[in-house]
Amino acid sequence: MIYFFLATGFEDIEMIAPLDIVRRAGIEAQTVSITGEKVVTSAHGVGFVADVLLEEIDFSQADMLVLPGGLPGATNLDACQPLRDGIMKHYRAGKKLAAICAAPMVYGHLGILDGIKATCYPGFETELAGAEYTAAVCQQDGQFITACGPGAAMEFGYIITQAMGKTTEAATLREGMMYNKLLR
Repeated sequence: MIYFFLATGFEDIEMIAPLDIVRRAGIEAQTVSITGEKVVTSAHGVGFVADVLLEEIDFSQADMLVLPGGLPGATNLDACQPLRDGIMKHYRAGKKLAAICAAPMVYGHLGILDGIKATCYPGFETELAGAEYTAAVCQQDGQFITACGPGAAMEFGYIITQAMGKTTEAATLREGMMYNKLLR
């Protein structure tokens, strides 16, 4: 199970593309609203209906937690103490954590990126306390997957899919979704 956390002001494509990819790969995934309401408004004013509310989930059931970026979405994720507590339990259990764009700052502010190679949206690298900033499109190191921004959303989804043990499915989706053709 993967949980994708939605806060008011999240970047639409950074949630939609990876969620679409992991679900196409047959991975169970749910969107989780941290707002107390099922409808969460994105950075571009689109209302998305989350699958569940934060207070309804069991962090121990998740294999991976995913934080979409965008502003003020990433800032709102960072300010949510129940989410921060759940991330820390997940981290201590050695489970996978992913974030894109500005959202890796949540992990940086929690102090869990020490010695980890990470990337983020340019200008947020100072928020990645202890990390080795790589400026890569997507960066995987240990239990962390980070990505640089909206343009990396599909690659982020494929990397997440691979990290969940679905390497063949990720390769098939890259081809079938015409992603590989873009790279030629």
